[in-house]
Amino acid sequence: MAVDLLGGDDAPAVVVDGALRAVRADPDLHLLLVGPTEVAGAVVDALDPVQRARITVRPVHAAVGMADHPSAARGESTVRAAVAAIRAGLADALVSAGSTGATVTAASLGLGRWPDVRRPALVATLPAVGGPVVLLDVGGSLEPRPGTLARHALFGAAYAAVAHAVAEPRVGLLSVGTETGKGDRARRQTDPALRAALLPCDARYVGLVEGYDVCLGTRADVVVTDGFTGNVLLKAVEGAYAMAGGPPAGGRAPRAAALLGVAGTVVVCHGAAVGEDVASGIALAAHLWRRGATDRVSALLYGGGTEDRTDRSTDTEVRT
Repeated sequence: MAVDLLGGDDAPAVVVDGALRAVRADPDLHLLLVGPTEVAGAVVDALDPVQRARITVRPVHAAVGMADHPSAARGESTVRAAVAAIRAGLADALVSAGSTGATVTAASLGLGRWPDVRRPALVATLPAVGGPVVLLDVGGSLEPRPGTLARHALFGAAYAAVAHAVAEPRVGLLSVGTETGKGDRARRQTDPALRAALLPCDARYVGLVEGYDVCLGTRADVVVTDGFTGNVLLKAVEGAYAMAGGPPAGGRAPRAAALLGVAGTVVVCHGAAVGEDVASGIALAAHLWRRGATDRVSALLYGGGTEDRTDRSTDTEVRT
């Protein structure tokens, strides 16, 4: 797993902490630490000789700041170098707590996007009373068109089946009410499109859902929304769980999101991540790669591999 050592509000300290936790928890995990040699050295020095053998370092000193424009990812930086390592076959996945826009841009340019995908989606899994709920988008595309929302519904259904073994996923579209016609223009146009859509994995569209359905999980296994609303909702739910003393019993989920729509395994952690969050993001990336999740999801959507059909154009349309 390629780990961006300089990504995040409190990097590199929390990333070092997360990398140490991840290596100690998973004896089969190998990390490619992308960042300054002296920072990577803090990880290596804290491990025993056997664990050190599972660490490789790629020295890079430049980083994309959290306030920088996503286009900064085009220049030399830790996140771009990590993506290049995946493309060169030196790493299987990328984990970063840095700028979401920069990570999405770097992955889109370096790995290529799936066919017909202009805007990749960030997919988070939230613990709910009725079981895990897949929420997308949570920050990859802030103002998607109805066609993008409908495509993301397909992403979410396939991801729920592959990553979480959900049988016949129930897919809902987040709105301000459950009655037909509720919501903004994008929802009003997306709703009938999803009612007529053929969803993968025997998924079925259950119609419009509301915010509390994300926490209950009794109506939908997958909730689709735009990246702006999804990101706000995600953080609000996490804050509510924190105030309540934690998520539902047995409902721990990684505080990280998988990027769907690019030809590779990419996981984005919260910018305000702590060491435990980074470790959970690394574990999620390892889980997805071991299950072949990216290839399996793309195969369900396109009927085969996307290796020869990915788009590496410079127009990523990433606006975060």
